[in-house]
Amino acid sequence: MNRPDDRRLEPRSPANARGLVVAPGLEMACLILDLSTTGARLRLDRNLSLPGRVVIVDIAQATAVEAEVVWRKGQEAGVKRLGAAASLRGLVPSRLAAARDALMRSGGR
Repeated sequence: MNRPDDRRLEPRSPANARGLVVAPGLEMACLILDLSTTGARLRLDRNLSLPGRVVIVDIAQATAVEAEVVWRKGQEAGVKRLGAAASLRGLVPSRLAAARDALMRSGGR
């Protein structure tokens, strides 16, 4: 449902999926609250500062997407997708190796 003050370009759909936020020197659990084709809303495990670019890992789907942090409010953050989601199963590009390793440590397959 779109509200008149809603500034999103794409509608969001609920996700409620376990995830990870991965960046150099950072690996943090999160809940992916909702998704759209252009971004996502996350609830972070801790109230820590995030770098401008992160990788969001969906543990259940074993996928990762590079994203830009566009807003932050308390433990919630909004990210803009910078490309398509990539599978973390099998061989992955070197830029997603840390995300694959984080997925394995979290118990994902």
